[in-house]
Amino acid sequence: MAESKVGKAPKTESQVAKVRRARRINRELAEVYPYAHPELDFENPFQLLIATVLSAQTTDLRVNQTTPALFAKYPTAADMAAADPADLEQILRPTGFFRAKTRSVLGLSAALRDEFGGEVPGRLADLVKLPGVGRKTANVVLGNAFGVPGITVDTHFGRLSRRFGWTTSQDPEEVERDVAALFPKSDWTMLSHRVVFHGRRMCHARKPACGVCPIAALCPSYGEGEMDPDKAKKLLKYEKGGFPGQRLNPPPDYPGQPAPPLGAS
Repeated sequence: MAESKVGKAPKTESQVAKVRRARRINRELAEVYPYAHPELDFENPFQLLIATVLSAQTTDLRVNQTTPALFAKYPTAADMAAADPADLEQILRPTGFFRAKTRSVLGLSAALRDEFGGEVPGRLADLVKLPGVGRKTANVVLGNAFGVPGITVDTHFGRLSRRFGWTTSQDPEEVERDVAALFPKSDWTMLSHRVVFHGRRMCHARKPACGVCPIAALCPSYGEGEMDPDKAKKLLKYEKGGFPGQRLNPPPDYPGQPAPPLGAS
């Protein structure tokens, strides 16, 4: 009988029922990922802003392997704005699309230098005016560098929000709005981390590991992925699969292994 209830959330549910189920999913994910955190290495708002811009079309791991040399050479917005584009391109080459990213980083750094005294602003309205900065990047910076609650809708968050039945939209701003209506603002930043962690480690795009998923009973999409527990376990990534994480310098409570630096075997 227990199995018949798994993944059987109603196709139509009241808003109250949806809120209850969504918040229970969040509580369950908090148990599974008590160490959830931003997976970009950073020491200050400027580093996080630049790293988040660089993370487009690549992994956080590759960004984390690239930024130590970048920030060692250009530690401030003024330093980076004055950088030789060719030198920047050489450093950023491992992240892919390095020419476009070089232009973005130069423009962003110049805007910080000229309009904000070299400091990263702590308001959404200011951040989204910066070159190459949209709502996703702004919410990452606000939530993790300034403690301002925000929902970060990346590809993982959008995919899981639809699988969980929190939204039907493909538009990031609509997803953000729909999910925000289900949770108190104080939950938004950590919710984002937990959902992204789950998407990267277990609820993959092509073949989610349904057979070992701890929130299967709450998920209307249960059964889309691998159902056999033994086979599903082999799909787990990062610390859940016994592999290194994405950060070279993870938080102290992270249970996995740090990622290797660039060029390490």
